[in-house]
Parts: sequence; structure tokens; C-alpha cells
Amino acid sequence: MSVPSLVRAALLGFGYLATLTATAQAPQPPTRTFTNPLRDEGPDPWVIRRGSTYYYTNTTGSNITLWKTTSLSGVKEVPATVVWTPPATGPNSTQIWAPELHYLSGKWYLYYTATNKATPGDAARYVFVLENASSDPTTGTWVDKGRVNTKYTGLDGSVFEHKGKQYFLYSAYVGPQSVLAIAPLQNPWTLQPGTEVIIAAPTHPWEKGGGRQILEGPEFLSGKKGQLFIVYSASACWDDNYCLGMLTAPQGSDPLRPESWSKAAQPVFRPSAENGVWGTGHNSFTTSPDGRQNWLVYHAKTAADGKCAGRSSRAQQFTWNPDGTPNFGVPVSLQTPLPRPSGE
Repeated sequence: MSVPSLVRAALLGFGYLATLTATAQAPQPPTRTFTNPLRDEGPDPWVIRRGSTYYYTNTTGSNITLWKTTSLSGVKEVPATVVWTPPATGPNSTQIWAPELHYLSGKWYLYYTATNKATPGDAARYVFVLENASSDPTTGTWVDKGRVNTKYTGLDGSVFEHKGKQYFLYSAYVGPQSVLAIAPLQNPWTLQPGTEVIIAAPTHPWEKGGGRQILEGPEFLSGKKGQLFIVYSASACWDDNYCLGMLTAPQGSDPLRPESWSKAAQPVFRPSAENGVWGTGHNSFTTSPDGRQNWLVYHAKTAADGKCAGRSSRAQQFTWNPDGTPNFGVPVSLQTPLPRPSGE
């Protein structure tokens, strides 16, 4: 190599090292964070992502309200849209609870729990369905498709698709307790007649808190190694130790066979006295905008006061164990900064 070439190479090398040094010394942009809650008043939260848009809802008690956003962590920063108000009388006229928004067969469906204002209570409580053909569920017309033809009274209806089939899950009132039941769907508002089966009942002490024996809020989750999971809420909502349990069905099993499901011996997500988080439950699942992260959305409260009131909606990322089961971790305090979902 000639002398000019050596000089030029040395200068280039020096410039490269100088660039590296300047980059290392330059302040890096801070990681964008958020803190819970998503909403201060947010019992029974539900989130669905379709494309780049999230649709969020929770129990208001008096109507069904949707929040539309491109930022999961920014739900409380966007306006609310009331999409449905119950009739003044009839079987779905009061106590509007646990709405869930699903996109099935090219249309939007809202599943919600309600009872009759004339005879309110568990004996008249059922799951109902609304349908909307609009591409945006905050617009268009919601059509009342009536009550789901469940075998029992109950609450907290949800649906999932598995191997080309659609299934309905709910919490059924059977005797003194709430159990989990499943049935295949004939269409989004009708169960196939005679197919409903009970797949789980309260058996553990942590499923019998608050003076009730309750399994509710069942949500489907597909495992990383072909398993099927149903994550549910255990005990009464006023029980401070309200928590999440989980059923597991191995790969290739029939979700309609009760023997396909095994129950975790301990809660998979529970309150944290250290972090000041109580009543952790009634969850939903979603992903980050870029699809790389899995997120748990749930409600909890800051006071161990034996009440249902004070439940705020929260979100935190969850991971997966080597065996393909979810690892939800520990609920974080409201003051803990969390990295925003990847892609926001």
C-alpha cells in the first residue's frame, strides 16, 4: 500500500472511531413508558386488536361503551362512544355487565350479561348478543340478536375459534355455585342444541372466597406448544384475593370433552400485598401493535376492603414458559413505569 493510501486509511479509521465515540456519548432517546391504570373505573375490561386499531370496553352497568385507539397504553386519552343502551323493559333491561367485542364471519358481535329490571337477579341473568355489519364497531347499527340459548342462567359469555370451529364459553349458575360451560356455536348467537357441557367447577379453597363458590370470566388462550388454555376468575369479585385460575387441554384434544381439561392447583395470577394490588381478575388478552408481545389486560383495586368497587383496568406484558404455558408474573403497582407495547 502506498504512503498516501496508508494516510487515507488511518484518517478513515480515526473518523470511524470518532463516530463511535460520539454515538456512545450522545444521549439516547428514553424508553417510552406508561403507568397503570388504563382507566380509573374499569371493571371487567376487554380489548381486541384488529389491524392497527384497538377497541376497548368495560362494564359501565348502564350501557355498552367502546374506546377506539391505536395505543393500548393510551385508552384513557381517547373519547368514549356509547354504542348501545338497554331498553326500558324486558329481559336485557338492567345490570349490563362484562361486554366483549368479537369479529366473526365478517361482522362484529358484542356479548354482554344482563337481567330483567322487573325481576332482577341471578335467576333471570343471561348472556345476550348484538350484531354490527360496519367495518368500524363504533359506527353503524347494532342489531339485537337476543339471548344466547344456554342451558342455565349465567354470565360472562365469550367465544373463540379453534380448528375452523367456533365455541362459546360462559359462567353458568348451577346449584349454589358458578361453573364453566362450553358449547359449539351454530351461529354467533346460537348454540348447537344439546351440546353444552360443564368443564370445571369450584374445587380449591381459592375458588370459594367471599362466601361464594365461583368460576367466572372464562377467556381462551392458545398455547405455544399446541395446548388450549382457559383462564378464568375465581371467587367473588368482592373477595380481596379474587384471582386467575387456568384450565389446560393438551394438543389434539376435544374441547367439548370435560376430561380434556385439567385445572391448575394454584392461581396463575394473584394479588400482591407488596405491590398494593388486590382483586386481580376478569382479564382479556391482546398483542402489541407489531404483534411481537403478548399483553394481559385485567382489573384490580388498591384497597383490601372486601368490596367490588374501586376496580381499575390495567395492562402488563406476559411471557411464555419453556413448556408452552403462559407466565403472567406478578401484578405491578400503579406507580411502576412499564415500557409501552412494542410498535407504539
